[in-house]
Amino acid sequence: MTGRLRFLGATASCALLLLGAGAASAETVLRLGHASSAGSLVDQAVLRFADAVKAETKGGVTVQDFPAGQLGDEGPIAEGVGSGAIDIGLGGVVDGIDPKLNVLALPFLFKDLADAHAVLDGPAGQTLKALGQDRGFRLLGFLDSGFRDFADSKRPIAVPADLVGLKLRTPPIPVILDTLKALGALPQAIPFGQVYTSLQSHVVDGVEPELRDYQDQKWFEVAKYLSISNYIWTANVWYMNKERYDGLTAAERGAVDKAAADTVAWYRGQLDATYARVLSELKAKGVVVNTVDPAPFKAAVAPVYAHYQQVWGKPFVDAVVAAAAKPAP
Repeated sequence: MTGRLRFLGATASCALLLLGAGAASAETVLRLGHASSAGSLVDQAVLRFADAVKAETKGGVTVQDFPAGQLGDEGPIAEGVGSGAIDIGLGGVVDGIDPKLNVLALPFLFKDLADAHAVLDGPAGQTLKALGQDRGFRLLGFLDSGFRDFADSKRPIAVPADLVGLKLRTPPIPVILDTLKALGALPQAIPFGQVYTSLQSHVVDGVEPELRDYQDQKWFEVAKYLSISNYIWTANVWYMNKERYDGLTAAERGAVDKAAADTVAWYRGQLDATYARVLSELKAKGVVVNTVDPAPFKAAVAPVYAHYQQVWGKPFVDAVVAAAAKPAP
C-alpha cells in the first residue's frame, strides 16, 4: 500500500511539474510582418514596440518582427492578418482592410508632416482608425510612410509634361495609380521587392519613392534623378487581427495600445533629422536633386478628387479635406 501511495504521489508531482512548465511557457506570441528593410526606421519602431509590449506584460506577450517582406509583400500581409495567419501588419496597401483608408493618399492633401499628424490625431483620424472592424481588423495607429517624390533614370521632373510617357513603378494603391495617370505617366504596380531589378532591366523608367525607401533599397543606383515634389503622403497603417486582439486580456490589450501610441510618438520625433540626413547622403552619392513647383501638378490632379468623391462619398472625402486644410496647432 505504501508503494502504491509513493507511485501516486510521484505521478501527481510529475503532473504538477508538467502543468507548471506549461504555465511558464504559456506566453502569447504575436507575429508582425512588414516590407521595410531590417534596420530601417520602420523596423526600429517595430522593435521598440515589441520591447515595450514585452516589458508592459512582464513577458506575457512577445512580438516577433518579420521585416523585409519575409511574410510577403504588403498586400499579402494584409490578407494574412485578415485571415488570422499573421497577427499584426504594417503597410500602405490597405484595400483589404478598407479602401477608404486611401483617402490619406489623395494628391497634395497635406502641406507638411505636421498637417498630416494633426489630422490623424483629430476626429478625422479617429474615424479612420475605426475602419476595418467589419473585415476582421483592429487598427493600432499610423506610422508615416512619408511624402512621395519622383525618381527616374531619364531626366529631372520639373513640370507635368516631364512625366508624360514615363513608366513609373507604384505600389498597388488605386489613388497613386490614378494620380499618375492624371499626370500623364504610365504607372506599373510592381511588388516592393522587385523594384530594383525592374529599374535595372528598364521594365520601368522610374519610381515615385519615399526618400528612406529610395536610399534603403538602393534605387538611387539605377534611378539617379530625384525630383522632390511631396505629391502624395502615405501612411504605414498599423493593424492587427481583430479576433486575436479581442482574445488578449484587458491588460494585454492596454499594453499593446500604449506601446503602439508611444512608438508612433517616438517615430515622429525621428523624421526631420532622418530626412535631412538621407537627402544629404543621397546628394553625396551623386543623386541629381531638384525641387518641383507643385502648382501645375495640383491643377492636373483635380479629377482625382472628383472621382473619389463619387467612390467613397463626397461628405467623407470633404470632411478629411477640410480637416487637412486647418493649420496644424
